[in-house]
Amino acid sequence: MDFIEELTWRGMIHTMMPGTEEELKKGMATAYLGIDPTADSLHIGHLVGVMMLKHFQRSGHKPLALVGGATGMIGDPSMKSQERKLIDEETLRHNQDAIKAQLARFLDFDSDAPNAAELVNNYDWMKDYGFLNFIRDIGKHITVNYMMAKDSVKKRLSGESQQGMSFTEFSYQLLQGYDFLYLYRHKNCRLQLGGSDQWGNITTGTELIRRTEGGEAFALTCPLITKADGGKFGKTESGNVWLDRRYTSPYKFYQFWLNVTDADAEKYIKIFTTLTREEVEQLIEEQKADPGLRPLQKRLAKEITIMVHSEADYQAALEASQILFNPKATEALRKLDEATLLDVMDGVPRFSVSREAVVSGETRLADLLTEPMAAVFPSKGEFRKMVQGGGVSVNKEKVTDANAVADAGMLLDDKYILVQRGKKNFFLLIAE
Repeated sequence: MDFIEELTWRGMIHTMMPGTEEELKKGMATAYLGIDPTADSLHIGHLVGVMMLKHFQRSGHKPLALVGGATGMIGDPSMKSQERKLIDEETLRHNQDAIKAQLARFLDFDSDAPNAAELVNNYDWMKDYGFLNFIRDIGKHITVNYMMAKDSVKKRLSGESQQGMSFTEFSYQLLQGYDFLYLYRHKNCRLQLGGSDQWGNITTGTELIRRTEGGEAFALTCPLITKADGGKFGKTESGNVWLDRRYTSPYKFYQFWLNVTDADAEKYIKIFTTLTREEVEQLIEEQKADPGLRPLQKRLAKEITIMVHSEADYQAALEASQILFNPKATEALRKLDEATLLDVMDGVPRFSVSREAVVSGETRLADLLTEPMAAVFPSKGEFRKMVQGGGVSVNKEKVTDANAVADAGMLLDDKYILVQRGKKNFFLLIAE
């Protein structure tokens, strides 16, 4: 597989330094991509870079994932309007381990193949590097004029930001440049990958290598991913879409991809899956023939949920997504864990009811589902009328007796009851 060719048809190349393609044709190359370790999980904004590394390894080259332990303690000024909070070493190591576990779902770290991936942390080579030595060895090779010309610096100094720019952040590009030089010397790394906002920092590295070693190094960046409507990719009302299930459940993760627009699905399926060009083109044709079936979104959501989580998580998310509108989903509903149940019920009106009233075995559904308990029905008469018409379900099971009594067996996860009124009206009772 040709790396540049692969990235080109996938729309994953923004800028590439001249000579990069020729360098990669010489044989197995080594490239690195930096990852910010300020959280113990990656979010989907990181995935473009991770997929670049994945394609790089699939092309027979060796990927290095660099966790920016040192640079993460400073904060990258690129495209940021404020300085970030610094993190301590213990947090850093914890985050590094968590990130490596996530990357292992995309990259082969463990085989004895010559192009097995490696995880490196720039804190390991920066922690004992004295300030005086650093500015003598590295600082003298890059002029302030050169650093000031970078867009990330100009933006912060132009008055767009009220914060100005500290010397700490100003020095960031020197540190990132030194990472490239270090990996060039110790890992024979001649290519750095990154987002287009990293171009200035990456080229500082290539310049440093040229000036200190007389060597040649290369840069390739991918475009920053946007949505068709211009909105920010990967952000939802509740914040980032994370790869760790503790922050974004597999169900919500699956739903995010399932609900992207047709235009975005056509773009994302090239970037976030390893489907072949032929497979993608066929899906695009199917989408054009019958957009209502949404084959692009369904396949995108499937591929990426399995890659980040697992086949079992995908199947569970698929089942969960069909629960509300599948009249035979009683068993699937009862299998949901509490977090997924609440995700599925996101947006469904909720009522708190007395747990005692539910488990006592003395409360009729007609009383439980009307005022003053839960105003699912405007009156008991309306409840009875809908039961007779077959329009009431509890936990996806039809209620056939208008005099039925609530009991503890109705509780999902020992706390919840799902009530359906008619075809499309759902309500969640929470017994407390």
